[in-house]
Amino acid sequence: MGKFINPFTDYGFKKIFGQEISKDLLIDFLNDLLKGERVITDLTFLNNEQLPEYDEGRGLIYDIYCCTDTGEKIIVEMQNKSQLHFKERALYYLSNAIVQQGEKGNEWRFNIKAVYGVFFMNFLFGNTVKLRTDVILADRDTGELFTDRMRQVFIALPVFKKEEEECENDFERWIYTLKNMETLKRMPFKARKAVFEKLEEIADVASLSQEERRRYENSVNVYRTNLCVLDAAKEEGAKEKSLSIARSLKQLNTPIDVIVKSTGLSEEEITAL
Repeated sequence: MGKFINPFTDYGFKKIFGQEISKDLLIDFLNDLLKGERVITDLTFLNNEQLPEYDEGRGLIYDIYCCTDTGEKIIVEMQNKSQLHFKERALYYLSNAIVQQGEKGNEWRFNIKAVYGVFFMNFLFGNTVKLRTDVILADRDTGELFTDRMRQVFIALPVFKKEEEECENDFERWIYTLKNMETLKRMPFKARKAVFEKLEEIADVASLSQEERRRYENSVNVYRTNLCVLDAAKEEGAKEKSLSIARSLKQLNTPIDVIVKSTGLSEEEITAL
């Protein structure tokens, strides 16, 4: 087990960003993410759940759901695997956060506060080549912002390849640290920004109590099991694709040695088709 907790586990993610004691970390990250747009001075967690025992099986809608000091709602989520209709699900979550602001009576004039969705993705959707995709409501022809009341930010972590010394701003420093945290021997950027000292304290595995460590290890085991299941599904899908290609090539009377080279299957597997 590494020196620092794995932020890709449900327990690790909430330990870093989802506790009252560590909310200044979330505030700092969000301010770096939204630099030039918003300055958040405080926030309140709206789903005050306990740190979870396990990842799967919990009946949560959001990983972290909070409200800023000026009323904006922010949903922050970590996703380790692609899901069907992932974009639509993210849109549904934000829409639901808007609908919940409705008030009964004739006096309400739809004065809703902005809703933000921040989605860390430990995968790529489609042919993603950008680290960060910002989705806004804007005029299709002019690009002019139509309303600032809904905003989504998708962060594709696999795209980020920079080393520590290559990070150019605090947002990139956050992404580097989160992506590499479990393998780090020391916490980077402490001399540049005090918040990383706080992160070092929060994320230090050695500082966990016996009960916290047990719960963290449970979360790590679930995370690793999910990765194994995902890898197995990918391998199975690749094998089925190779078998399908081999069947088609056999029907065309393609020589077996050519099929072997084309699919990676063995002669025995091809003969048995």
